[in-house]
Amino acid sequence: MALNWKLVIDTKNAPALADFWAAALGYEVEDPSALIEQLLSAGHLGEDAVVEHHDRKIFRGYAAIRHPDDPFDATSGVGHGRRLLFQDVPEEKSVKNRLHVDIHSEPGGLDELVTRLEGLGATRVRELDKGPAGHWWIMQDPEGNEFCAA
Repeated sequence: MALNWKLVIDTKNAPALADFWAAALGYEVEDPSALIEQLLSAGHLGEDAVVEHHDRKIFRGYAAIRHPDDPFDATSGVGHGRRLLFQDVPEEKSVKNRLHVDIHSEPGGLDELVTRLEGLGATRVRELDKGPAGHWWIMQDPEGNEFCAA
């Protein structure tokens, strides 16, 4: 039986990193504001657990993105498919990621993809020659998390 999953990424600024990855992948930032309003009005959530980001309420220290074609819960905004959750942690990133995202360009479009990602705040680290698979770029997102552009 296949299992549902999400990739959780530790961050220093979850909303900002969610914005970067949503733009990089063409995903949608989840909007939990309807659920937050319900929880606040019922007294199940305190105002200290909420922050404003892009004129909507989100949970402090958390943000998620989902594939635009996947199903999602209309009240919570939580996706039921391909999803990345960003959560703030107190410690700094200290070593290379053991898990990373690969972003694939259209055929012949690697240079355009890398330039677009740099415009969003990514940084080129080094180019790799993958032989028959072509060349790839190791890059870093705005918080220094490694990923590949191919």
